[in-house]
Amino acid sequence: MQLGIGSYTYTWSIGVPGSLPARPMTGFRLVERAHELGLRRVQIADNIPLDEWQESELAGLAKRARELEVAVEVGTRGIGPSHLLRYLSLAQQFGSPVVRVVVDTATHHPSPDDVIGIVRGVIPEFEKANVTLAIENHDRFSAASIARIIEKVGSKHCGVCLDTVNSFGALEGPAQVVSILGPLCVNLHVKEFTVVRASHSMGFSVEGRPAGQGMLNVPWLLGELKKMGRDPNAIIELWTPPAKTVEETVAMEDAWTVESVKYLRGLIPA
Repeated sequence: MQLGIGSYTYTWSIGVPGSLPARPMTGFRLVERAHELGLRRVQIADNIPLDEWQESELAGLAKRARELEVAVEVGTRGIGPSHLLRYLSLAQQFGSPVVRVVVDTATHHPSPDDVIGIVRGVIPEFEKANVTLAIENHDRFSAASIARIIEKVGSKHCGVCLDTVNSFGALEGPAQVVSILGPLCVNLHVKEFTVVRASHSMGFSVEGRPAGQGMLNVPWLLGELKKMGRDPNAIIELWTPPAKTVEETVAMEDAWTVESVKYLRGLIPA
């Protein structure tokens, strides 16, 4: 297991619609930040869409990552066959062992059977390239539905990118998600959280925290995966709440990253 950061560690720094920093973080800067933090892995996902880059830019990023000895994992959103094969090509270019994918896009919400059919059509190419397709548990499918998709695809090159918070949207907590998806985990998103009662006492909010400062039992999580024989790379992701200004939010996001790396280094030394 190797610890890393990703483009969803620095979501605000990269920019979200309606809230762009003066100098948005780039893929190059993300790699450099990982190096500065003493990490040797980054995951560049759909908020830095590498498929929209020019070949010269991709080559430059790959070169810079090699210079800094930072491994790059690639990720995307959407399971169109040509799109997945494009990301397979990017994975090969960067030496990424996985293509992390969120199934849904704004315009395409396939059924589980649709996902099975599409992935079955492209997975032979992933097998030939020895790259694993890591389907992330998001908020629409239950853990059981995702497990069924993986099992029906029936390839060791198709597994789960296990996110520790996303499945709250499907009314499932970490214990349930890990018990079902842990045996299929090929990539891990360590996302800390806390559940707080609303100020008016009618309802709750799920909020982000730096790793080790919330309700996620990270030692338990890592121990469960180890017992299941899984040794995925662990990518820090953050749900940093917005501050009064974009600049303050970006500063807090970086501070949370530093705190998260410090805590997780005690559990994941590699």
